[in-house]
Amino acid sequence: MNLLTREQFREQVFARDSNKCVICGSPAVDPHHILDRSLWSDGGYYLENGASLCEECHLKAEKTLLSCKDLWCATLGNKESYPIPEHFFADQTYDHWGNIILPGGRYIRGELFYKENVQKILKEAGVLDLFIPYVKFPRTYHFPWSPNLQNDDRQHEDVDFFKGKEVVATEKMDGENTTLYHDYSHARSTDSRNHESRNWVKRLHGQIAHDIPEGWRVCGENLFAKHAIHYHHLPETYFMVFSIWNDVNLSLSWDDTVMYSNLLGLKMVPEIYRGPWDKDAIHSSFLAHSKASKDDVEGYVVRTTTASLTDNIGDVPQNMCARAMSSLHSFG
Repeated sequence: MNLLTREQFREQVFARDSNKCVICGSPAVDPHHILDRSLWSDGGYYLENGASLCEECHLKAEKTLLSCKDLWCATLGNKESYPIPEHFFADQTYDHWGNIILPGGRYIRGELFYKENVQKILKEAGVLDLFIPYVKFPRTYHFPWSPNLQNDDRQHEDVDFFKGKEVVATEKMDGENTTLYHDYSHARSTDSRNHESRNWVKRLHGQIAHDIPEGWRVCGENLFAKHAIHYHHLPETYFMVFSIWNDVNLSLSWDDTVMYSNLLGLKMVPEIYRGPWDKDAIHSSFLAHSKASKDDVEGYVVRTTTASLTDNIGDVPQNMCARAMSSLHSFG
């Protein structure tokens, strides 16, 4: 896909669609972004992400009463896949605002859900009651120097967003991403099924669930099952916290995350480095941590120490986070 300017986007979308609404055939008034442009790190001005709409159909699309797939079919034809931002998951279906649509018509809140204009238009559409109170943990991009990546892994093109900020680097542990709420728990997928490897963390959740505020979520690694690494020296727990989110999808600051974890009696993932962003210093700290560790170390994760919302995470995942992986403890 070729990134266009705003003017080129308008001209080419209208030209392709002969200045007619692709849904009803009326004169087009808006070159609509099928997936809202703020979901794209580069503005999303792609011809493939545009559809000419009349005023009435444009409002329906904004209210998610016209699906993204309907608009793509009308402009690109019926295909197995359509263009999505890189941080989206290819096996999920999204609405205009980046909310995940579940089978049966329910929704998972996306990164724009809490914006005032999004809340207003979803309320007008009468769909707010269809959103479940659980959240799929976002994709964490790799650093540009992270080796041994799989086909579905994503990398940051650069890490300039860390410059001038205080960061904390923690050990990337080889477990199952798990989220705990006051009334529910799940692995990365919100509808993850029961499995014997999750029984231990479910019992832990039953002990602390009443102390997790409604709408908050505690995210960490379930290390009960062996993956690539079998841990033999864990601190008397199989669940290690790496982030906590409040009821408006704010990732708590690192200090608050540590404080709330302590209040809940939970352990944090090991901290490797804290200080100003410095790639070499983090690298040295990681090597020292790996050498001293009694278990193998999979990699490290870096995040800012401040609290943050989930705005515009196409190039900056939640709480400005990135990871590096290695089986050899070397990052070049």
